[in-house]
Amino acid sequence: MRFRALKVADAYEFTPRAFPDERGLFVAPFQEDALIEAAGHPMRVGQTNHSVSRRGTIRGVHFADVPPGQAKYVYCPAGSLLDVVVDLRTGSPTFGHWDAVLLDPVDFRSVYLAEGLGHAFIALEDNTVMSYLCSEPYNPPAEHGINPLDPALGLPWPADLTPIVSEKDRSAPTLAEAEAQGLLPSYADCTAHYEKLRAR
Repeated sequence: MRFRALKVADAYEFTPRAFPDERGLFVAPFQEDALIEAAGHPMRVGQTNHSVSRRGTIRGVHFADVPPGQAKYVYCPAGSLLDVVVDLRTGSPTFGHWDAVLLDPVDFRSVYLAEGLGHAFIALEDNTVMSYLCSEPYNPPAEHGINPLDPALGLPWPADLTPIVSEKDRSAPTLAEAEAQGLLPSYADCTAHYEKLRAR
């Protein structure tokens, strides 16, 4: 399993080795040893999520209060999508920056994002499947969103796709509004949380 750090600190792309033969193919998209080497600690799995999306569907930008936050390990077993990680941690050196990775069942890449980072994606094909490992169960009072169409963020949604966005995501605050409202996690709180995870 190869991995590389993304431009947003505490997010990583993983690419496993695939094993094709006359029966088909085998691949292990999640390998704990590689995640520990990258992040410095294992990932607790509190919930798994599965979504199916039409072409052009945007989900996100979603994040959770820290602590405990919600780290995610995401993978696309069918279709294809552009996965986007956004640094929403106030005080972070990469605050407001994003990085994007193409996920599909061709290269079998996955993305890990630590607690406090924002997550979004756009489906590039109909019936695109996203599979998530989440470090914590869904907790509605602690869950928040940023408008994925916020022009100040300038997320890399393909111009040839008409965005399909839920009313909840479309009515979410911009990054500037969320910062003014005190909704965003702080970089100090997040890094303290990461250190506790590494010390376990």
